[in-house]
Amino acid sequence: MTLKTNPGRFFEDYTVGQTLHHAVPRTLSGGEKALYHALYPARHAFYSSTQFAAACGLPGGPFDDLIVFHTIFGKSVPDVSLNAVANLGYAEGRWLRPVFPGDTLNATSKVIGLKENSNGKTGVVWVRTTGQNATGDDVLDYVRWVMVRKRDNDAPPPATVIPDLAPVVTPDNLIVPQGLDFTRYNTTKAGEPHRWGDYDIGETIDHVDRVTVEESDHMAATRLWQNTAKVHFDTTHRDDGKRLIYGGHVLSMARALSFNGLANAPIMAALNAGTHVSPLFAGDTICAWSQVLDKAETSTPGVGAIRLRLVAHKPETAPFALRGDDGKYAPGVLLDLDYWALMPT
Repeated sequence: MTLKTNPGRFFEDYTVGQTLHHAVPRTLSGGEKALYHALYPARHAFYSSTQFAAACGLPGGPFDDLIVFHTIFGKSVPDVSLNAVANLGYAEGRWLRPVFPGDTLNATSKVIGLKENSNGKTGVVWVRTTGQNATGDDVLDYVRWVMVRKRDNDAPPPATVIPDLAPVVTPDNLIVPQGLDFTRYNTTKAGEPHRWGDYDIGETIDHVDRVTVEESDHMAATRLWQNTAKVHFDTTHRDDGKRLIYGGHVLSMARALSFNGLANAPIMAALNAGTHVSPLFAGDTICAWSQVLDKAETSTPGVGAIRLRLVAHKPETAPFALRGDDGKYAPGVLLDLDYWALMPT
C-alpha cells in the first residue's frame, strides 16, 4: 500500500541544490490583518490605516511585513521544519514589494547548506525561501537554518556545506516600495514625533512595555500561519513535555512592543541576521529593547533607512544586557534580530 500521509523530511532527506515547491497557496484578506493586530500589540499607523498609507503614496493599505513573513514561513514548514528541533536563525532577508488584501502567496525553498551535528541524531539545514504573489513577482526572500532530526541515526552524514552568508544587507540593496513618499508623513497621527534624523548610531531604546504569552495566543498564531511544526503542537514531541512557542511569535511580539520608541519606523526593508537564543513557553513574559546600529539615506523623497538591533528578553534580564564577559548570551535573552527599517527623514 502506498503511504498517503506526509511524515515530513528528516535530515538525511535533504541534498544541497534541492528545490522544494511548497504546497497550498494562500490568499490574504483583511481578516489576517485583523487577527494579526488581535494577537500582537501592533500599532503602526502605516498598517493600521489605509488612508495613512495612501497619504504615503501607496495605492492602498498593505499588510504588515511580518504577516507576509509568517505566511511564507508557514508554507515552508511541512517541507523544511516539520521534524525540526528548533529554528535557529535568519540572514539575507529582503521584502521586495508590498502585499495587499486579495493577493495570493506561494513559496519555494532551495537547500543551500547541510551539516550533521556531533551527536549524530540531528543536523542543520540551510534554505533560501522565496515568496511570490499570484503574478509570479517575488515579494520576500530570506535564508534560514533549522536543526532537524534524523530518521536513522546510523545514516551516513552528507558532505558538510556551510553557506557563505552576508553579515548585512547593504543599503544599496534595500527595496523602497514603488510610490512611497514620506514627505507628507503625519507624525501626530503616527503617535510619536521622532524622525530618522532624531536617532543617533549607538543609541539604545528600552521599549518599556511587556506582554505575557498565553498558550491560546500562540496556538491561534501557529494555526493562522499554517505552521505545522510538531514541537508547537504535540507536547509528547519534547522530552520536557512542553509546547515550544513559535519563534516568529516572539519576533512579532517584540516588533510590536518596539512601537513605543520607534513608532515612525513602520516598514521592515531587510532582515540582516536573527538568532532565536533560548526557548519560550506559555506563561513567560516578553520585554524588548533596540539599538541603532547604522543609518543610510535612500533616493526616495523623505525616506531614510535605519538599521536596528531588536532584542527580546525575559523580565529577569535587565534592558541592554546582551552578552556576558564570556561572549555568551545573557540568561533570559530570547531573540537577537538585526534588521533595516524605513522611516521619514
